[in-house]
Amino acid sequence: MRLKLAATALAAACALPIQASADGEVNIYSYRQAYLLEPLLNAFEEETGIETNVVFAKKGLAERLEREGRNSPADLVMTVDISRLNELVERGLVQSVDNDTLEQNIPEHLRHPDGKWFALTTRARLIFASKERVEEGEITTYEDLADDKWEDRICTRSGKHPYNIALFSSMIAHHGEEAAEEWLEGLKDNLARKPQGGDRDQIKAIHAGECDIAIGNSYYYGNMLNDENQREQAEAVRLIFPNADGRGTHINISGVALTNSAPNRDNAIRLMEFLSTPQAQKIYAEANTEYPANPEVEPSGIVAEWGEINPDDLSLQEIAEHRNAAVRMVDRVDYDN
Repeated sequence: MRLKLAATALAAACALPIQASADGEVNIYSYRQAYLLEPLLNAFEEETGIETNVVFAKKGLAERLEREGRNSPADLVMTVDISRLNELVERGLVQSVDNDTLEQNIPEHLRHPDGKWFALTTRARLIFASKERVEEGEITTYEDLADDKWEDRICTRSGKHPYNIALFSSMIAHHGEEAAEEWLEGLKDNLARKPQGGDRDQIKAIHAGECDIAIGNSYYYGNMLNDENQREQAEAVRLIFPNADGRGTHINISGVALTNSAPNRDNAIRLMEFLSTPQAQKIYAEANTEYPANPEVEPSGIVAEWGEINPDDLSLQEIAEHRNAAVRMVDRVDYDN
C-alpha cells in the first residue's frame, strides 16, 4: 500500500498526485488516518495482488473531487460520519453500486438506498457518567439529558460538530423538530461549561470533576483505555448505551463510496466487496475499537467486553436528511454560547 499523507490541510494532499492509469490499482481519497487503513489494505493486496494508493486529508476532499471532475484519479472515498458521506451524494460526486455481495453483507439501514455509500463500521454515541457521582441506572436515555436534575452537570463538544448534528438529527427523526428543539434547549440549560474540545476531552472533564455526564463516541473511550497515558481518565467513567431498552442507541458510521470518475472501477468494487467480508470487518473494527457493520461478524476485544448493543435501526439516510434542520436548530437555541 502506498500512502500519500496530507495531515494538516488539503493543499498538502493536492501536492501529492496519485497515478490512475496503471492496471491492478485502486486509488483512495481518505479522511481516515493511515494507520487505520494499513492493515486492511495490506490484507486486500495480499489476497488480490491489486495495489492500493491512498491520499489522506483532514478536510476538503469533496472540493478536490469537484475541481478534478471527470479527470479525478480517485476511485473510492473512505470517510467517517453520515454527513460527510451524504455530502458526496448531494454534490453528485459518487455513483451507485448495485452489488449482491455488498447488499448481502451490509444491512439496508447502513447503506444508501441507491448504493451510493456503504457503511463499513459503526460507533455508538454514548453517555459517559462519573462512576463516583452518578448512580447506576440514574440516566438511561438521550431524553434524560434534558432533565433539570442534571443542571450544570453535563459536558459536550460543539453542537455543530458532525457527530452531535447526527445525534440531533436522529432526535428530530424520532420526535419531530419542535419536540427535538425543546429537548436541545433543556440539554443546553444543563451544560456545566461552554461546549468545547473533542469527545476525549469530555471524559477528561468528568475525571477532573468539571462535570458528571458527557456525550461521546464509543471508540474514543476504547482508544483511551488502550492508551496508558489516558487509561486512568477513561476508567473514571461508566458507559451508558442510551435507549437500549427502547428504540436503540444512536449509531454513526465509517463508510465507502465509489466516485463518478473511478478509472479503476472494477478493482474498486472488488475492494468494496472485500471491505464487507468477515475478514476485513474484523480487521477494520479492531483497529479503532468500533463495531463491524456486517451483522455476521461479532465485536471483538474491548468492544466485546461492553456487551451487546441494541442499535437504533433508523435509516442513516433518513437521519442525514434532517441534517440541515438540526444545524438550524443548534443556531436557534444558540447552543455553543
